[in-house]
Amino acid sequence: MAAGTAPPASTEYAEYTTAVRVIIMVAVMLGVLMQMIDSSIVNVAIPTMQGNLGVTLDQISWVATGYILANVVFLPMTGWLATVFGRRRYLSGSMALFTIASVLCGMSRSLAALVVFRMLQGAGGAALVATAQATMMEIFPPQQLGMVQAIYGLGVMVGPAIGPTLGGWIVDNLSWPWIFYVNLPIGTVATIVAFSFMRDSRYAHGGGRRIDIFGIFLLAIGLGSLQTMLEKGTREAWFESDLITGLAISAAVGLATFVLWELHTEHPVVNLRILRHRGFAAGTVFGTVLGFGLYGGIFVLPVFLQQLRHYTAMQTGLMLLPAALTSGLVLPVVGILVNKLPARAMAAAGVLVATISTFMFRNLTLDSGPGQLLPPLVLRGLGMGFVWVPLTLATLIGLRGREIAQGTALFNLARQLGGSAGIAFLSTFVGRRIDFHYAVLSERVNLYNPALQHGFGALAAMLGAKGAPPPVAAQQAYALLAQTVQGHAAVLSYEDCFMLMGFVFLFSMPLLLLFEKGRATAQRPGSRPDVE
Repeated sequence: MAAGTAPPASTEYAEYTTAVRVIIMVAVMLGVLMQMIDSSIVNVAIPTMQGNLGVTLDQISWVATGYILANVVFLPMTGWLATVFGRRRYLSGSMALFTIASVLCGMSRSLAALVVFRMLQGAGGAALVATAQATMMEIFPPQQLGMVQAIYGLGVMVGPAIGPTLGGWIVDNLSWPWIFYVNLPIGTVATIVAFSFMRDSRYAHGGGRRIDIFGIFLLAIGLGSLQTMLEKGTREAWFESDLITGLAISAAVGLATFVLWELHTEHPVVNLRILRHRGFAAGTVFGTVLGFGLYGGIFVLPVFLQQLRHYTAMQTGLMLLPAALTSGLVLPVVGILVNKLPARAMAAAGVLVATISTFMFRNLTLDSGPGQLLPPLVLRGLGMGFVWVPLTLATLIGLRGREIAQGTALFNLARQLGGSAGIAFLSTFVGRRIDFHYAVLSERVNLYNPALQHGFGALAAMLGAKGAPPPVAAQQAYALLAQTVQGHAAVLSYEDCFMLMGFVFLFSMPLLLLFEKGRATAQRPGSRPDVE
């Protein structure tokens, strides 16, 4: 579309009444919540599904991996797909696909069928996040975008925390297929409402365009290999495995070739040229950091609670819930403040609070309970709430026309890949730090230590008093001692993990200087000519 020939993007909201905008937002948010909850709800049911389907842990893990893999591959293409099929048909069709695939997942009685339908879920779920966000950016007036993105952030930030709690309750009280069946009424309503009230974007018509088949192929190879490598790396001992090495080479070659191809082809499937906008490029990089912190934190703490504190999935979900509720409460407030305060200052304050809360986990012990964990969790939810809205608006507000849908796709992809990379890295980091701390503690904990000799003798005597013969009591005492050392080594490794996440937040703050000064909503969409 030639510069200056298109009506400004900011006038699209005038085509909708306030009531219709709200109705569309409700439908869109139902889709966002479905997608975000489903990204974490399945993890709780993995052991049950493994037993029912009679498969190994490595095989059942493809139920989660297949979903994320399809989601990551389709995410960057959502802007192009919305252009080709029209936003109304693409978004409502994706909602329908997600809903139907959910029902088919619940009906599956074989691993192959379940993985295939989960991949269909992931493909449909890509639009439920990226196209949904672009839609709300386009149909609401600029002065309302802060509150709109705050409401959207509720789904993105609260959904993953609700998933384990809801999934634990369903598995305990119903059966694992119901974690999929619950999507049927929600998805049906969202699909009907979106198709009935939504209109196509003025930029979402490109059916005559040449399809970038080679670009799609390179994208699938590059991102597919990268995501599979991140999902399987820890289990396969990373580059000690030929599989991981091959995936790394495939990802590097595929993505490098993809970037070169997309920058030179006339009609790219992913418009990488929008990275020329300084604020968008900085926001995309910062989105990776946000994904690392958001999903990394959601991964690390539950593992600590379940492995060391022996919490159930339901108890773990309830422990994470206050942080999610704090974000939910603060987001509407931030949505109002973003129209009055500088975006960079608000995001910096949020990052600083999130950093402090992460460092507060430095004092974990084997006895840490709600009294020690809830304060930093609530503070972390507060910080994340202050980061999300100004970051999103400062990243996307300068985009025009088709760039809005293309930008939301890349921004959400960065967040998703940041989360995947964070989980993969942190899981490996924790394991290696456990080995390190165990070796250090083992050097200090030896039977030549007089204090330990006394304690070991008392422990063996206590076990002997319970009926164990002296040799058996000594072996049991050794085992308990080794278990205690292993437990303390694990706690120290999780402390290191939280410290690392805190430093990642802290060192990412200079990226905020790349955003424009002033309020994020001060630069209205459509204030300059549209670009394709």
